[in-house]
Amino acid sequence: MPATDRADQRLAWTRQALSDPALALQVASADASFRSYWRTSSGGSTWIVMDAPPGREDVGPWLEIGARLARAGLHTPAVRAADPALGFVLMEDLGERLYLPELSETRADALYAQAIDAILAMQVHASADGLPAFDEPWMTMELELMPEWFLRRHLGLHLECEDWDPLESAFRAILNAAHAQPQRFMHRDFHSRNLLVVADNAPGVIDFQGAMRGPLAYDLASLLRDCYIAWPEERVAAWREAYRRRAVAAGLTDAGEARFARWFDLAGLQRHVKVLGLFCRLAYRDGKPGYLADLPLVWRYVREVGSRHPDIRPMVRLLERAIGDADITRPRPG
Repeated sequence: MPATDRADQRLAWTRQALSDPALALQVASADASFRSYWRTSSGGSTWIVMDAPPGREDVGPWLEIGARLARAGLHTPAVRAADPALGFVLMEDLGERLYLPELSETRADALYAQAIDAILAMQVHASADGLPAFDEPWMTMELELMPEWFLRRHLGLHLECEDWDPLESAFRAILNAAHAQPQRFMHRDFHSRNLLVVADNAPGVIDFQGAMRGPLAYDLASLLRDCYIAWPEERVAAWREAYRRRAVAAGLTDAGEARFARWFDLAGLQRHVKVLGLFCRLAYRDGKPGYLADLPLVWRYVREVGSRHPDIRPMVRLLERAIGDADITRPRPG
């Protein structure tokens, strides 16, 4: 459908849903998918319209997972109206106060405490029944984005047979660590751009439609080793240990501090290795080069965390050689 026709359809649907023939829509945000978000005012309230074009996006998982999380006590956007066939959802406006700009030195402890409360609520109270498994084929598919899009497309490296040995050994260590963990409800993108500061002292949680059943430490690593903001390691370790103690008390795990720290590190590495490739794919395939600006922090995580683990270190050395002194924020022609 042409963009103008879709815009007309979106506006007409929203006016009908709110019984307001005069309302207008303004861009609220877009994300890494084909979804877009629009804000409107009507009847003294503001609302958000999610536009998920059929054939490219499916609002069904968003609706089902959102209801599941709301039942578990999380603050997800309340739905006023939805038409899955058309790909429109009218929902509560949680505002624009994303965690990312609010995470100051003085406020981080309180905001992360609320976010960790939300993770534990998901893991204790949200059922993972029927969710896709974050299993070995899925994790491997994600990990392999890095050699394809970061090494080959972005850096122009042609991998020789011997180059695959450190990659495959590191991937195996990461997969084994994920398998060793309890498997629970997993948001899968739980970070500072998907959490909002709202009035009830619990984070507003969005972008949850990709939830899966996966390793316990993944969402915590997504939060504390965020691709968009970094913290000193001693603070990350303190937040990680505070979570672990509560998870043990809740019966989610019996892992000691050292074991859980490795789970956390390698869950984060699975995510960050994937993201090195994903951000490049977004830039080259999807025409979103702005994601390249976030590569240095992701690479820093891979380098620093991976170097601590002997079974990951050879992959880090391969990446160091591939990157050299290149500016990885600059697109490669071709």
